[in-house]
Amino acid sequence: MTMRRRAALLATASMLAAPRAAAAVDFPSRPIALWVPWPAGGATDATLRLLAEIAGRHLGQPVIVENRGGAGGTLAMPVLQNAAPDGYTIAQMPQPVFRAPWTQKVLWDPIRDTTPIIQLSGVTFGLLTHPGSGLRSVDDMLNYARAHAGALKVATNGVGTTPHMLMDQLMSSHGLTFVHVPYRGTAEQMVALAAGHVDVGVNSSGFAPFVDSGRLLLLAVFSEQRSKRWPQVPTARELGFNLAASSPYGLAGPRGMSAPIVRTLHDAFHAALFDAVHVAELAKFDQIPDYLGPADYARAMRDAYAAEKRIVDQLGLAKGG
Repeated sequence: MTMRRRAALLATASMLAAPRAAAAVDFPSRPIALWVPWPAGGATDATLRLLAEIAGRHLGQPVIVENRGGAGGTLAMPVLQNAAPDGYTIAQMPQPVFRAPWTQKVLWDPIRDTTPIIQLSGVTFGLLTHPGSGLRSVDDMLNYARAHAGALKVATNGVGTTPHMLMDQLMSSHGLTFVHVPYRGTAEQMVALAAGHVDVGVNSSGFAPFVDSGRLLLLAVFSEQRSKRWPQVPTARELGFNLAASSPYGLAGPRGMSAPIVRTLHDAFHAALFDAVHVAELAKFDQIPDYLGPADYARAMRDAYAAEKRIVDQLGLAKGG
């Protein structure tokens, strides 16, 4: 290759790289969309809206929350799959996105089609009822289900979600059946449960305001340890049920985002995560920051994906199973 040709090729490569480098330096130059795969009004929506507002101040551009509830919290994945990797489209990654590909046919992959940005926090789950149900313990619920076969109405935040799987495991281990009533989000479900439209509900710690106000009764939690907020409430394991679940979540963008853009987003959301106002908002729902950076969060996502496959296989819930 002649020196003249080599110089021409280098010049062309530099011109092609320049727009990408400039885009990273200028990022963000317009608002960013944060897709939340739950309806507006729930605990996750509330905390992420505040997080987005604070992160937007650090970014110098607004972060606009877009809600897309339904399908058990997986509807942001098609958005990421089809978005440009320019940093202007990001989404929450709840636990169901790592489970759904093993239980149903989807066109996206939570590892292949994403760029991890940051792990934020996590939720624990509880079994709840309304004061008028007459149920005051998990045993009461099981006895009712035995006496009224197939009549117990159980609310969760969607088919295939962690609450649904927990309740399915609990009831099937006792040879009991129930009527599953899925809702699109926590707020909708808790209002229905408090009104007595269903008998019990399983959901994340977004139920906290309802429990604290006395509108709902917390019968058990599915965490490894008792909640510091409700220390009188037993864990499912304490009651003899081998059930525990946690649900960490974070933010990701489309596949192929550049390292400078990931770093810019990470730094803004990291600052927002530990902002005292945001920490206080998390505490309202019995949550704390559970931070992981991009590399560690990528490993955690891969581990979650593999773990969900093992659980689905054990329960016989695999596609075609």
